[in-house]
Amino acid sequence: MPDRTPPPPPPRELPRLMLWRLRRNPLRRRSDLVQGWVGLALVLAVPAATPLAVCLVGDAAHHHYTRAAQHQATTRRPTTAVLLEDAPRHPEPGSAEARETRYPAKVRFTDPNGHSHTARTDVRPALPKGSAIRVWAGTDGKITDPPLSPGQIRTRTRGAAVIAALGVHATAAAAYGAVGRVIQRRNLAAWDAAWAETAPRWTPSP
Repeated sequence: MPDRTPPPPPPRELPRLMLWRLRRNPLRRRSDLVQGWVGLALVLAVPAATPLAVCLVGDAAHHHYTRAAQHQATTRRPTTAVLLEDAPRHPEPGSAEARETRYPAKVRFTDPNGHSHTARTDVRPALPKGSAIRVWAGTDGKITDPPLSPGQIRTRTRGAAVIAALGVHATAAAAYGAVGRVIQRRNLAAWDAAWAETAPRWTPSP
């Protein structure tokens, strides 16, 4: 089998070509220079702004979710609910899917204020009527999720920080695209004006 010819090395001019808008050349327009400086400024600003945005958004998110968890802990309580009907059976009893599946069933429970309520909640398959299950109930008389755990707070905080980092890059890309569109419209308008002035010279007189 013949040896494959290795690909040629990248040209040494590549870094300079990436910044062609900033290099002096006869074809460079003022708009090219402006766009080049805007791009360079964004390239330098994004690495500096990303850690700052991550810290600020992450800290704000952590405080928000911590306060939410504290509020939930004061307004939600675990209680015992009693099934008022048989829960549906899973088609494959004993399978791994059956152990993970939950079906909605009607239950009766008492909220933190001592009031009795009837609602529907997800329960394990095949639970018979009259079975007791543990649920979380809020002061509004509704079945709800338990308060946020420390792990959930950390996960949501990390998610907010990642979104902030992506937001910085997306904002920079959108800003550069907007500048490019504005410059393109100005260039097109300038070309139209220049052609309107030059066209009559190219049109032969009758």
